[in-house]
Amino acid sequence: MSRNHAKRRRAKRRKHHTVRPGTAPGTITVDPAAPKPLVRMIAYGPDELVDQKLESLEGIPAELGRHAVVWVNVDGLGDVAVIKRLGEIFGLHPLALEDVVHTHQRPKVEQYGEHLFVVLREARLNDRLETEQFSLFLGKNFVLSFGEREGDAFDPIRERLRLKTGRGRGRGADFLAYALLDATVDSYFPILESYSDRLEDVEDSLVQSADRTNLGRLHEIKRDLLILRRALWPTREAIAQVSREEYSLITADTRVWLRDCYDHTVQLIDLAETDREVCADLMDLYLSSVSNRLNSVMKVLTIISTIFIPLTFLAGVYGMNFHTDRGNMPELLWKHGYLMFWIVSGVIALGLLALFWKLGWLTERRATAGG
Repeated sequence: MSRNHAKRRRAKRRKHHTVRPGTAPGTITVDPAAPKPLVRMIAYGPDELVDQKLESLEGIPAELGRHAVVWVNVDGLGDVAVIKRLGEIFGLHPLALEDVVHTHQRPKVEQYGEHLFVVLREARLNDRLETEQFSLFLGKNFVLSFGEREGDAFDPIRERLRLKTGRGRGRGADFLAYALLDATVDSYFPILESYSDRLEDVEDSLVQSADRTNLGRLHEIKRDLLILRRALWPTREAIAQVSREEYSLITADTRVWLRDCYDHTVQLIDLAETDREVCADLMDLYLSSVSNRLNSVMKVLTIISTIFIPLTFLAGVYGMNFHTDRGNMPELLWKHGYLMFWIVSGVIALGLLALFWKLGWLTERRATAGG
């Protein structure tokens, strides 16, 4: 499993460096393995809504002049022509489009003329934790969003727009942009809750026994929490920037909602940091459990060795088989000498065991100060 994970990490690094050094700024170079774009448009106003998947992009300009808000969502970045055409339709800066397809960007907010460009990281938890880039352009009456592949956290937003529930249908494009950013941020909550549950399971397992498999689980969780931390800290900076600076495209009322989104990022960072601390504490608990187990084993072996030291001494003395002449070993001719040897050995062994019990070495209770 670790070897396959290393291969995936190397492939991901190669993906991040597909642009040759010296390439002109603003050059759009897509990853050949990226999925082809799936384009979906939702155009709406207070009284109407159009929701359709687009086979052609040529109908978008007409919808821009017909509806109050037009949201074009693109899942997949594997077609240069589609991305360039969208840039032409919405008048996007080539540097921003370059950042869209180079999916290793740090979360950020930039303004290009009349457009606001926002980059965040989406998190997905399947077999393993993965983060993907989510890019968003905000214009006067449109929102253009890009995801690396199909699947996102925006279905509740689409449902509210279709059913005309919530505040979205009566607001402008800036409120839709807020809703997309907020949904992206909130998608981290169930992921962090999942890691909190995993840490509780590991803690329960460690209390019972210091199984080596728990060490591998802790390393995986620690690595994933680091990935989340790297995504969340710059996300907080980006949301703070877009909620505090006075961009002409964002109304004062929407900035109030963005501040709530900022609060969510702070909560997520607190959860991530708490889980990281718990992970470190569990790592210490594992090492302490292993050390205690080793100490217990060494204690048992030491007790056994201590009991056999005097017995070995006696056996060694009488194993020399000196002659029974004057000045030598008269005990060799005793009638019950062999039996007496075992009695003495048993008394010594039992006496030492009684002493160890009194000192608390054979039980979990702490030895007395006199011991």
